[in-house]
Amino acid sequence: YPRRQAPETQLRDFNLTEVEAMLRSYTKVLFVRDPFHRLISTFMQGMGSSPSFSSFVQDVLDSGQRNASVAWKPLVSLCQPCFIHYDFIVVFGFFRQELGHLLQRVGLPVNSLLLEFTDSHVRWTYSWLSEQMFNELSLQQKQQLSHFYQWDLAAFPLSSSFLSD
Repeated sequence: YPRRQAPETQLRDFNLTEVEAMLRSYTKVLFVRDPFHRLISTFMQGMGSSPSFSSFVQDVLDSGQRNASVAWKPLVSLCQPCFIHYDFIVVFGFFRQELGHLLQRVGLPVNSLLLEFTDSHVRWTYSWLSEQMFNELSLQQKQQLSHFYQWDLAAFPLSSSFLSD
């Protein structure tokens, strides 16, 4: 979109007419990851100051959605999928397959641009790790997390998430 492009310009800096014109002119891609996996990743990277996963989750729940860090805030509140029509939604764990399809759809050469993604290789590890960490949580924490991420679970194809139960 040609008007007012600068690295620091954000979508909110434009009026509604300009935003609508911009959104129509772009191919919009949303990358989605299971919210429980996002929590595990954030915890493992040491972004929380809690000594255990259970206490980290409690800190997340206590912070509420308004004060949540971008690292664990529900994606629906960050990406606005109800207002922005995304052309593609790419789910973590299937990047290689989905990006090949995406590149083909937008007319780019598929084989020369695809890197070796490890996301499909870590699915098994995350499955095991998710089960271990999920079992650390109390029933109340599990229910509160499911409620915290209810809109993400409803909006995206995350049926295999531990939070879907």
